[in-house]
Amino acid sequence: MIADAQRRRTFWQILLFAAGLLVLTVISAGSVYLVNKARDDSKWVVHTIEAENQINALLLEIRRAESAARGYLLTQAADFQGDHDKAVAAIIPALDKLTRLTGDNPAQRENIEKLSAAIETRLGQFAQEMDFVRRGEPEKAAALVREVASTDATAVIAKVATVMIQEEERLFRLRTVNSDRSQTLAASMTGIGSGLVVLLALISIWLVRRSARARDDAEARLRDANVNLEAVVDERTADLREANNEIQRFAYIVSHDLRSPLVNIMGFTSELEELGGDIFRRIGGLTHVPADGPPPSTGEIALEGPDKQLSADFSEALSFIKSSIAKMDRLISAILNLTREGRRAFQPEKIDTRELIEAIVSTLAHQAAEAQAEIHVAPLPDLVSDRLALEQIFSNLIDNAVKYLKPGVPGEIRIRGRTKLGYAIFEISDNGRGIDPKDHQRIFDLFRRAGTQDKPGQGIGLAHVRALVRRLGGTMSVSSELNTGSTFTITLPITWNASNRNADQ
Repeated sequence: MIADAQRRRTFWQILLFAAGLLVLTVISAGSVYLVNKARDDSKWVVHTIEAENQINALLLEIRRAESAARGYLLTQAADFQGDHDKAVAAIIPALDKLTRLTGDNPAQRENIEKLSAAIETRLGQFAQEMDFVRRGEPEKAAALVREVASTDATAVIAKVATVMIQEEERLFRLRTVNSDRSQTLAASMTGIGSGLVVLLALISIWLVRRSARARDDAEARLRDANVNLEAVVDERTADLREANNEIQRFAYIVSHDLRSPLVNIMGFTSELEELGGDIFRRIGGLTHVPADGPPPSTGEIALEGPDKQLSADFSEALSFIKSSIAKMDRLISAILNLTREGRRAFQPEKIDTRELIEAIVSTLAHQAAEAQAEIHVAPLPDLVSDRLALEQIFSNLIDNAVKYLKPGVPGEIRIRGRTKLGYAIFEISDNGRGIDPKDHQRIFDLFRRAGTQDKPGQGIGLAHVRALVRRLGGTMSVSSELNTGSTFTITLPITWNASNRNADQ
């Protein structure tokens, strides 16, 4: 029931999160779209106002030119001529700007063409009027003014400008409506989105409060369940410690009791070997006794035929027995050493790790020289730990690195160290034969070995090393590929907690 309720709460929380994310996404996208649309609509409203203002500015410049031309005709004052020239100079730029502003409207483009033609005609008339006045022929200029008044150039300009202004006013009304609608929709979207966000926030607060109450209830139940947990853990720890001690005592007794019959087997094997030698010497002597002659001397008599083969088979069988006895003796000794080491209480002390490893390297200098190997020891962090355990750990790993180098290839072994979060990390790497990845776990198993079995060993070293590392509160791993060397990584606490770890053993 608790798990189902937790799953339901998780489902609703995920659903609420997804809904909130979807709402925020839709609101954001809609708001961005509507704000951009409202901005565009406002831009078009401003554009319409600018176009209308530009039409009025163009008409104003034309009227200024006409007024200044008539004033110059009547008074021939230089001020009116200057005003006329400025107004005429401003007409064409004003017309070009109006053309650009209304270029998006096909109807206005047609009106611009009509307006341009009429303005061009009127500018030509202005030029003739001013030329007559400058030449001192005011009568011709006045006649030209009367003639212009009777033509429709000025009327065409006013008519076309009026049509253009009406078109811009129509666009202004339309674009104003669109802009207001866009702003209203944007405000509505923002308001709706804000309301939904507030609603989702309220639902989230409700769910969080409910989850907090459920968590509090679960913590209360957990506290109730853990009232006697410490006592249970102590009881189980004591049981495990007792079981571990029983296993160690059993291993010690078994290995110790096995040694007695093994010693007897070794003794009787030696006697059997001597007895076999006597038997085959007697057989050889009987074979070489002549029919009526004296017995052979007690010296060595060569066997022949089946007797020689039987003697060879007997010697080979005894050799196998002695080899197996020696191997079993080494295994029993290793088991005894492991049980003794398991019972030994660690004694922590401050250790100069580099000095310790350099001492180990010096003891292996002869083997390293024979293997043409160089051992490089980098600066290493100091530890507070058990010296004997560290000596066994690093001695085994460095010895293996030297032992399993590739023949004919100069060996290179590096020992590095660093610290991290209260732990010291050591790396012992080599360029040796390497280990197949499928055997990475196998090499740490007791009496298990990997790769070519061309080196002496019982398959105990790495198992013992890992057991020591674990007793010291650390971890051990290997990284290796065939023919690319190996790197053993050991992580140990910088300061070993002797009381806790020894209590667990």
